[in-house]
Amino acid sequence: MTEYSQVFESVQASSRKLIGLSPEEVNEVLGDLADLAEREIPFLLEANQQDLERMEKNNPMYDRLLLNEERIKGIAGEIRQVITLPSPLQIQLEHKTLPNGLSLEKITVPLGVVGIIYEARPNVTFDVFSLALKSGNGLVLKGGSDADFSNRAILQLIHRVLEKRGLPTEAFQLLPADRAATKALLEAVGYVDVLIPRGSQGLINFVRQNAKVPVIETGAGIVHTYVDESADLEKAKAIILNSKTRRPSVCNSLDCLIIHESRLPELNELISPLLESGVQLFADAASFGSLSPHSQIAKAEESHFGTEFLSLKMAIKTVKNLDEALEHIARYSSKHSEAIVSENQTHIDRFLLEVDAAAVYANASTAFTDGAQFGLGAEIGISTQKLHARGPMALRELTSYKWVIRGSGQIRS
Repeated sequence: MTEYSQVFESVQASSRKLIGLSPEEVNEVLGDLADLAEREIPFLLEANQQDLERMEKNNPMYDRLLLNEERIKGIAGEIRQVITLPSPLQIQLEHKTLPNGLSLEKITVPLGVVGIIYEARPNVTFDVFSLALKSGNGLVLKGGSDADFSNRAILQLIHRVLEKRGLPTEAFQLLPADRAATKALLEAVGYVDVLIPRGSQGLINFVRQNAKVPVIETGAGIVHTYVDESADLEKAKAIILNSKTRRPSVCNSLDCLIIHESRLPELNELISPLLESGVQLFADAASFGSLSPHSQIAKAEESHFGTEFLSLKMAIKTVKNLDEALEHIARYSSKHSEAIVSENQTHIDRFLLEVDAAAVYANASTAFTDGAQFGLGAEIGISTQKLHARGPMALRELTSYKWVIRGSGQIRS
């Protein structure tokens, strides 16, 4: 097929050996990796610094690329959380005995070989390995050139712990950070069972449009929070500030504040913490007219709605009622995470029922859309589609199932 066929064949063949590992063996490897990551913090930071030196600090991707001691310790903690989770394999989903005596059992099994295409997020390398190993899957990783030094340093640690336990390093491979490798992975039919892109909307669109391998879309988040007419102002201030500024470069960060027109007199107070945090606001006509002049506030253009900013930027949309809020979300949402701040239970119930998104919130920050926060351990990504998996994808989402049939000589007439 391509010069990468040998790599794909190696991953596929080696991944079959993973299914026989016991949960105890898997957890020992993950424990070794968490410990090694913490011991090798200087090594990882040195590699990460080589990547950071090639990127401007004002690039929205810079924060995603950045590793520091605290983040590496957090990654190690997430790996240890995966250890505490039960194996997703060999779970009996269904069992029945037919009138002819055949025993039918439906059990969970690995997907097989999972391909991951991702941009400047070296933590993904740790995360997806932990989940893939625990779910019995091989990995073909295709990181972006921005994080290549970091990704290769991380994979070096992964291979060290595998070699220590006598396990096949060939089951987990990182392709070169070039376009030829991307093309080969997109066309790896017969080798790669599913492809998961993690990154910008542009990356996800490219993979979806060009892949010949089945794709699960993840990542892009155009996130809204609607402040209803009955919303508690202090709750709204805290939720909006956290949703926007906790980590503005990630997919669950707030992109558009939707506000009921009756709350416009309080809009200056509502957005004051955002301005103090350096957020640039793009306000529609009604909200702009209610705001005090400020260098960080500008009139919104149509292009500001439906934009995933991934930075300290946010749009503001004014609506007359809940129906208008729902219509705006339906038009611009990427079906990732959406929230309402309200004390009206009827409105809350309608919002949670009618909004079509992977995660829908009432009176809480969208920053919680995260595999670790949901108790899933590290995540493979956040799926915004509806087939196979939706929302944070972790161990169970990396499995399929098969039917196991036991008989005693039955034949079909």
